[in-house]
Amino acid sequence: MITYGSKKQLEELKKEAEKIRLSKGNIIGDTIVSDIFNNAEKLAHKVVRQGSYSVNWTTKTDNILTSKILGYPIMLLLLSTVFWITITGANMPSEIIATVLFGFQDVLTRWFIMIDAPNWLHGVLVLGLYRALAWVVSVMLPPMAIFFPLFTLLEDLGYLPRVAFNLDHLFRKANACGKQSLTMCMGFGCNAAGVVSCRIIDSPREKLIAILTNNFVPCNGRFPTLIAIGTIFGAGAVSQGYQSLAIAGIITILILLGVGTTFLVSWVLSRTILRGETSSMVLELPPYRRPKIGSVIYRSIIDRTIFVLRRAILVAAPAGAITWMLGNIFIVDLSLIGHVAHFLHPIAHSIGLDGFILMAFILGLPANEIILPILIMSYISSGHMLEFDNLVDLRNLLVDNGWTWLTAVNTMLFSLLHWPCATSLLTILKETGSKKWTIMAFIIPTTIAFTLCFIVTQIAHFLFI
Repeated sequence: MITYGSKKQLEELKKEAEKIRLSKGNIIGDTIVSDIFNNAEKLAHKVVRQGSYSVNWTTKTDNILTSKILGYPIMLLLLSTVFWITITGANMPSEIIATVLFGFQDVLTRWFIMIDAPNWLHGVLVLGLYRALAWVVSVMLPPMAIFFPLFTLLEDLGYLPRVAFNLDHLFRKANACGKQSLTMCMGFGCNAAGVVSCRIIDSPREKLIAILTNNFVPCNGRFPTLIAIGTIFGAGAVSQGYQSLAIAGIITILILLGVGTTFLVSWVLSRTILRGETSSMVLELPPYRRPKIGSVIYRSIIDRTIFVLRRAILVAAPAGAITWMLGNIFIVDLSLIGHVAHFLHPIAHSIGLDGFILMAFILGLPANEIILPILIMSYISSGHMLEFDNLVDLRNLLVDNGWTWLTAVNTMLFSLLHWPCATSLLTILKETGSKKWTIMAFIIPTTIAFTLCFIVTQIAHFLFI
């Protein structure tokens, strides 16, 4: 006969067990998984004969790439190199594609003149729809065509699982999954692709957290705006030789802010609307291997670049037409864009922006690439999207329209943290199958962007103005 003790003793044991569970987290599950793998490793050493060079080389490499001292610097260096190659390498292809596409715009214009088409039809289809498409393709395609192959190459080499391993304990503190680090990295290329990559996360709760927070890392569509404003109002204050270093520092700070926001929001979600225990991430570190170039090209170009670009084109085309109409339909002496901008100005002013900036972000919902061209169009009342050939002209235009360092800071913060683009929202809807979570994916970053910009503006007014 087994004696279990009194009811009071059982209750005390239950309370003690609960305290251990809450303080230690998933330590029991982790211990079981660790024991299983240790036993499997012992059996493998008894049965399988491996070349000592292969084992030693892999082990030594992992000891470096996953170490607490060198793992993070190497990870940051590699990812920074990928970003640098992407940003600098995309400049010339973007210019070439833009020259070709905008050159064809002139051909379309001549065709419309030949058939004596009305001006409004030319404006909607050519200056609106086609021009927006040309902008999105020329700005989006080159960075994605560089970033995704590089990212896929690191994945094929076997390095990305090491990144997940390094960041797992940080995400576990936020009650999330280490694999979220991989989806976050994918978001730097495109947030829509980052959302799709959340399929690698097994837990539905942790997958949803990763989807809702992927927007906080800047995609390549937001980099042109961040780099232009950061160069004009930040790096422009230093000497010419150090401007590249200064803008790199500014972008790095913004990226770290985005990553920090990802951790914070993941932690809040896991303790509010998405409560639950952190799942044990049993991550097998695959052996390092020679990448299959054909597979890398196919997955990066067809599965990722073309997939994202196609969705962006589908939403950017009607947006370009609508933007042209808003800029060319006048009530009294002011366009519809002007009327809406004046209506939005009090709200925008409270967060350190103006009505035209906020209007540009709203019209840029289909694609972040067109935000700056829409803003330029609105300021000079051109009727169609424009872009300056140099940053000096852009700086003069912004300063003439009342921009200060505070406006620049808040614009960059808002660009970093605001709502996902329409392509990402459509992808979230498809991946979650839920309108509720798609709306939440819009509300959460929008609330954070408005709140942070409001706080920064009020502090700046209190201290300096």
